[in-house]
Amino acid sequence: MTTLYSQIPSTDRLLRDEAFASLLTTYGHSRVTQTLRQLQDDARAAIRDAQRLPAWCANWAQAALHRLEQENSRALRSVFNLSGTVLHTNLGRAVQSQAAIEAVTTAMGSAVTLEYDLDGAGRGHRDRAIAALLCQLTGAEDACIVNNNAAAVLLMLAATSAGGEVVVSRGELVEIGGAFRIPDVMRQAGCMLHEVGTTNRTHAKDYRQAINANTASLMKVHTSNYHIAGFTKVVEEAELVELAQEADLPVIVDLGSGSLVDLSLYGLPKEPMPQALIAAGVSLVSFSGDKLLGGPQAGIIVGKKALIEQLQNHPLKRALRADKMTLAALEATLRLYLHPEKLMQNLPTLRYLTRPEAEIRDQAQRLCDALAARYSEFALRVEPCLSQIGSGSLPVERLPGAALTFTPHDGSGRRLEALASEWRGLPQPVIGRIYEGRLWLDCRCLDDESRLLEILLK
Repeated sequence: MTTLYSQIPSTDRLLRDEAFASLLTTYGHSRVTQTLRQLQDDARAAIRDAQRLPAWCANWAQAALHRLEQENSRALRSVFNLSGTVLHTNLGRAVQSQAAIEAVTTAMGSAVTLEYDLDGAGRGHRDRAIAALLCQLTGAEDACIVNNNAAAVLLMLAATSAGGEVVVSRGELVEIGGAFRIPDVMRQAGCMLHEVGTTNRTHAKDYRQAINANTASLMKVHTSNYHIAGFTKVVEEAELVELAQEADLPVIVDLGSGSLVDLSLYGLPKEPMPQALIAAGVSLVSFSGDKLLGGPQAGIIVGKKALIEQLQNHPLKRALRADKMTLAALEATLRLYLHPEKLMQNLPTLRYLTRPEAEIRDQAQRLCDALAARYSEFALRVEPCLSQIGSGSLPVERLPGAALTFTPHDGSGRRLEALASEWRGLPQPVIGRIYEGRLWLDCRCLDDESRLLEILLK
């Protein structure tokens, strides 16, 4: 044991070794020294537990380099999303447009007019420029931006309905990812839930009978992450607005995904649009920035000027506000909507959602031809598949496309798991999905085909 311990070199000796010169230049004396001490502790532990030195002790410089590279790898890494889900929550949802990327780069690299009024050289409002753009696009009187749509719902309820009752249909008391539930948000906002109707049917009379002296607002929640079919009845926004006006109450709508264009024009199912709800007289409408809109994570609220002012002046607004990078990306994304003729070309989300099936199939076939020899232990095939939109958007809709599938010749599930694990460990990880005894690479969201081939053929 003593002999083994004596074989662990001292820190000073290692630092003087020529093999460490490049490490010291790249990572610095302090960090390399700390890493060596960790490795020495690991070696002592191995002697104590297994009565032997670890194999890496044969090359301390290589072991230190490996440890430093591991520690230096970014937590947020670029991946190939070949999972079959376009707006994958775990993979960051919407891929940003080039315009948004350039806008964020500028905002990060210089001082910007975040809250500075160039006309009066005083303090301006950080939402002002984007609010004007949103009003132009939606027809709203004013707008407010926070860090996500959950925050938008919380702020709307806290600013308009704290201490009062909020009337909502039982069929709209949704839960989204992370156990975010409408009733829980109401409690946090200081509101009291007054649910009406049933899971599948709610009538205007249900809302009318629920209104009392404590009612603060009427609320609708777009059930964007699930679908009820059959014997159903919902109260449309215009009818609810008419009822609310009689009682002098605001109507709040949580639209969830939110789309600023008629998706049916692109061959996709139609989703309710904020501009239609504003035209119907809804007081406040909230929706996400990083779902169907195709921008950064943000909560967007549009509506009546007096109510938006209440939101802007509420103490929660400062806690929930968006930073300059988010605002820069959102503004750049919204400006793309001013040129709808080029929207599909410039907005990655819309481009992915509308890619022709034949184009995806041809791409999958090119990959199959190029990869077959490299992965000869698998049967490679191009197969039709159905992609999903993701993030609670159009939950029952599927997009026909194509995938490259890998089936082990010996039928081993372990071999599939090993391949998936190997790809997740690549410099740019490749994320597919295992289903029905095959590993599927859905090509719908594949932009850089040559880069994928480069790393898979190594």
